[in-house]
Amino acid sequence: MTMKTTLWIPAAAVAAVVGLAGCAAGPNQQLGIGAGALGGAAVGHAIGGNTGSTVGGAAIGGLIGNEVGRRADERNYYNQQQRPPYPQGGYYPYNGPRY
Repeated sequence: MTMKTTLWIPAAAVAAVVGLAGCAAGPNQQLGIGAGALGGAAVGHAIGGNTGSTVGGAAIGGLIGNEVGRRADERNYYNQQQRPPYPQGGYYPYNGPRY
């Protein structure tokens, strides 16, 4: 294989995994995957300086970001379920001006 082919195969695999993983995730989880993959790629490239370490760092960073974002989404969902559905003043808490 040529150098161009070996660079595009891991890049296409990472893009496919991130694209498919982003379909069934909450907003924080998606942000965590993207930020983790970018940060992991930067760290992997700084440590190894080659394509393999960059892709490996992106994969590890994406997994870590996925878990952090998923836990944030779960925490937000749990906190939302604990709140009462309407404010304490009734359904229309500020109905009209107060003179």
